[in-house]
Amino acid sequence: MGKPRTAVGRCCPVVLATPLTEGRARQLAADLAAVADPVRLRLLSLLASAESGEICVCEMVEPLGRSQPTVSHHLKILVEAGLVVGEKRGRWVWYRVVPEKLAQLRGVLA
Repeated sequence: MGKPRTAVGRCCPVVLATPLTEGRARQLAADLAAVADPVRLRLLSLLASAESGEICVCEMVEPLGRSQPTVSHHLKILVEAGLVVGEKRGRWVWYRVVPEKLAQLRGVLA
């Protein structure tokens, strides 16, 4: 066995430097739950890589191999988490990622 650690700070300096408040932990858990689904991760990937910065919901059905109602359901969850915003144009909704919210989530995972 190695030497026993005498200071907790040596074990977990990052966690001890900025511990999560209960409210922040709840928010983070909700954000992570929103992306804890393969379809939603793929949706974020499609949106983040869109050349124009946005995609019509009608263009997401085929690449995901899911029905339009299923895609819309997953988009609704991402919208509620604040990761995506949509804008209705005619009968379709165009979606784009919220860069600040996505960066916030990336920062937590880094």
